[in-house]
Amino acid sequence: MNHYPAPIIRVIHNFGKLPGIGGKTAERLAMHLLNAPEADCLELSASIGALKKSVGLCSQCFALSDGDLCKICASPVRDRAILCVVENQADMVAIEKSGAYTGLYHLLGGLLSPMDNIGPNDIRIRDLISKIEKNTIREVIIATGTNVEGESTASYISTRLSGYPLSITRIASGVPMGGDLKYVDQVTLKKAMEARHAL
Repeated sequence: MNHYPAPIIRVIHNFGKLPGIGGKTAERLAMHLLNAPEADCLELSASIGALKKSVGLCSQCFALSDGDLCKICASPVRDRAILCVVENQADMVAIEKSGAYTGLYHLLGGLLSPMDNIGPNDIRIRDLISKIEKNTIREVIIATGTNVEGESTASYISTRLSGYPLSITRIASGVPMGGDLKYVDQVTLKKAMEARHAL
């Protein structure tokens, strides 16, 4: 890489710090920017600078937001009596893309993991309970993953909320659409059998 001028090496080095970007991709991106119009480079630079200055957490659900409230919490058409509990922003976005949910969210910011010394005080469970106590919530949907941490977090939240006058539900898990049973793992098949429903 020494055959490039220092400013290009610096850009390649910085691109290489990004997840999923190897040396060749970083080099290709740097060369693309070098040949791109200056206005495009300045816009990219300005947008990256604004990212850290303008984006914070929503004061209600803890999703990424460029204001006090995210667009979902600020929306007057969302059902405020239903709360979907997810681990992080990516999980919330996945549910939003499905178009199947119209309530509000609560992002935990992690999952319980005793092996990693992550307990109830390290994720936003107290905030969840406070939210339930201050608002009229009729249903809490627990939408954590089906790995060990996700299941233990769901179980813990369910236990903590059991004394409140609301419905606690868990998203279904099982065989994916178009899935061939012989390729589905045993745990997924077990969950699918347990969550079966009438047709």
